[in-house]
Amino acid sequence: MIAQGRFWPALALSLALSACTTVPIEPLPEGLTNQPPAGWHQRQQQIQALQHWQLQGKLAVQQPSDSGSAIINHWNQHNEAYEISLSSAFLGLGRTEIKGVPGYIELRLPDGATYRSTEPEELVAAATGWQLPIDNLIWWIRGLPSPGSDYRLYFNFGAKLALLRQGGWEIRYDRWERFMEDKPELPARITAVKGEKRVRLAVTQWQPTAPDSSL
Repeated sequence: MIAQGRFWPALALSLALSACTTVPIEPLPEGLTNQPPAGWHQRQQQIQALQHWQLQGKLAVQQPSDSGSAIINHWNQHNEAYEISLSSAFLGLGRTEIKGVPGYIELRLPDGATYRSTEPEELVAAATGWQLPIDNLIWWIRGLPSPGSDYRLYFNFGAKLALLRQGGWEIRYDRWERFMEDKPELPARITAVKGEKRVRLAVTQWQPTAPDSSL
């Protein structure tokens, strides 16, 4: 029998241990660590300072309803404002133009029809059938988590970001390259997965642009 003087501390310890056992612990992905490598925070600051840039590449989307690919003719980014030009037979012969800022988008289809919405993902899905986390992609494409929601980062033992989990998406960083001499390596190929949805981005060129460039 536990003496009365020790009963309450023992009970508190028992409850604390019981509570601890109910907290789910997410196992580390095999071969990865959640410990940032040396210099990681400095690298983040350098990439966050990259506010004006342009890239070219290719986008591929796989989902249960349909799949397709598109050439990224250009993706111009100036602070939070973006302009993306896509060419795809899936979207229709010609170009699809996307302009926007977080929380607002304007989409012009090859036939000239233009749509605007304060729900970027919903508009892209309605117009093209593709479900793209476009507001988050602006961050993920640079190897950064999107601000405003929880995330987890995992690194490989080559000291590179290998996996980012955020908003139900798992972003896999398959390849990094140094596109600009005065900047750290940037993602050259990423795969974003959520359930049966898969988005692949391959970057062939990445370059800085002038701050005063207009969209």
